[in-house]
Amino acid sequence: MAIPDYKAEKEKCILFLKSYRSEEEPRNSKYMFMLQHISNRRRQTLDISLTDLEEFCVKEEKFRDFVSDVQSNARRYISLFAEAADDVMPESTFAASEEDSFDVLMRQREQAEALNTHQQGDTAQLLPDILRRRFRVYFKPGVKCEMRSIRTIRAADVGHLVTFKGICTRVGDVKPLIEVACFACDGCGFEIYQEVLGETFNPIGKCPSGFCTNRVVPNGQLFLETRASKFIKYQEVRVQELSEDVPIGHIPRSLTVQVKGDLTRSLGPGDIVNITGIFLPKPFTGFKAMQAGLVANTYIEAMAVTQCKTRYSDFSVSPDVLSKLQQLRHEPDIYGSLAQSIAPEIFGHTDIKKALLLLLCGGVKRSLTDGIKIRGDIHICLMGDPGVAKSQLLKHIVTVAPRGVYTTGRGSSGVGLTASVQRDTVTGEMILEGGALVLADNGICCIDEFDKMDESDRTAIHEVMEQQTVSIAKAGITTTLNARTAVLAAANPAYGRYNVYATPQENINLPAALLSRFDLMWLILDTASSEADIALAHHVLHVHREGKPPGLAYSPIILEELRAYIAHARTFDPNVPIELSNYIASAYAEMRQVEIDAGEKAMGYTTARTLLSILRLSEALARLRWADQVGFE
Repeated sequence: MAIPDYKAEKEKCILFLKSYRSEEEPRNSKYMFMLQHISNRRRQTLDISLTDLEEFCVKEEKFRDFVSDVQSNARRYISLFAEAADDVMPESTFAASEEDSFDVLMRQREQAEALNTHQQGDTAQLLPDILRRRFRVYFKPGVKCEMRSIRTIRAADVGHLVTFKGICTRVGDVKPLIEVACFACDGCGFEIYQEVLGETFNPIGKCPSGFCTNRVVPNGQLFLETRASKFIKYQEVRVQELSEDVPIGHIPRSLTVQVKGDLTRSLGPGDIVNITGIFLPKPFTGFKAMQAGLVANTYIEAMAVTQCKTRYSDFSVSPDVLSKLQQLRHEPDIYGSLAQSIAPEIFGHTDIKKALLLLLCGGVKRSLTDGIKIRGDIHICLMGDPGVAKSQLLKHIVTVAPRGVYTTGRGSSGVGLTASVQRDTVTGEMILEGGALVLADNGICCIDEFDKMDESDRTAIHEVMEQQTVSIAKAGITTTLNARTAVLAAANPAYGRYNVYATPQENINLPAALLSRFDLMWLILDTASSEADIALAHHVLHVHREGKPPGLAYSPIILEELRAYIAHARTFDPNVPIELSNYIASAYAEMRQVEIDAGEKAMGYTTARTLLSILRLSEALARLRWADQVGFE
């Protein structure tokens, strides 16, 4: 294998930056325009798209293997592109209003460098190129980039640019990472710069200036000047492979991702993301190195991060999609059409699907002037016989919601649902790691087999369902975490199947404190009916045979349009008009009276929370109509 000529490779980088023109703007050089913005301090990143690189290499014969070289030796080519950008950087056309601290330090350094070069001849004080740069180079994945799972990234990929998909399980704090260390001598005032390439470095011990070297007395001491050193933002993220990528009988694998610069704070716990980065080894240091021997750990240096699911708050609806949604809104039974589009493969359950649609829309969160907050999220419990597709509905809601977490009652502890205390691998400090309810913040948490949970673990959900916070006092850490999540629970009756000869309270077998927190309680019974059973069997057989639901009387709305409709509906904040106040108050009082009259046969527990549930459900219905007020029909 021939040794690559990196001077020639740098010339290729310069040619690409100067010559490449996109099809959208064939007159202007895309990357020279980007460098002009960097020079004018309007941009801090130079994003090299591999798609642009592939398009450019097709036209140039000598660039035939350039893209594969970049992908297989990405760390070296980042420095080559940075050096090429330094060489072709245009002059600034923007006059800065005032100098920042970086400008003052750079001016002083350049003056000291010029003085040192002319008078003493020392070369150790020369400024490294990385100290002068105000930008970082990132490689963005191409269209043809192969999406891989964490399990398929192996030792042969060390140094390569890889793209994979995973879920963030732990996100560390953003800390400063030193890139260039500046040392000052207390004897002669000489400054020396040391570039830091890894996580650890050996500081320079002796002053290399001519003044200290020629002295008879011992040399002056070097002290680290933090003000004159260069730091960047650094964050460590733990990414775990998705459950569908895990083979049978294996446990999920995880990778450490190092995020630097402007990419920090772009990831959150529970986010499903596509990450493009460089797969690199990291040898153990200190006492761990003696135990590990020749074995090294691995990590990913992130180049690009893309969210797989767009949050409702970040959802932008295009004008074409909005016009199509406007047509949908004027259909006669839009409520039923949207509900039937939720899991069309599941037969029946029309009313339950309507309730799940309201769960996705949610009510309006109220923040009062005295600091009290009234939740807008809707909680639903599906209580029913085995085999009525409760778990399938929960799984489908997780896929529809932009942020959803699925867990089971037996496989979850109170700590796993709320938060646990872990030791940080970088600093060794005790940190909090969020559980399922914290990971589902601003989303939906689906808990299956809710009745199988231990009572001590189930009480951990009480605070989350009403106050929507998780209060922690463990290992010297006292704090409150946000858990603004809607809970969708599925459970079986106390006897496995619903016993018609027992009272509803005996069948449900859940404490009143927990039942009152659910806005809707669905009881799904598996009753034998000849016509319904035949229709269900035909539906299931067609799904097994064709892999899709049979021809329906309506055309289900595709998942992307359903998400867009709900996202736009959630932008409305409807309120209850004064005219409906008396009607709602009388309806609530009547519900209370009916429950008193029913006695032991009462199906639930009507409290003041029930009134708030009525308001939340009515606001969700108004949101579905894209209305600013709750209506009466």
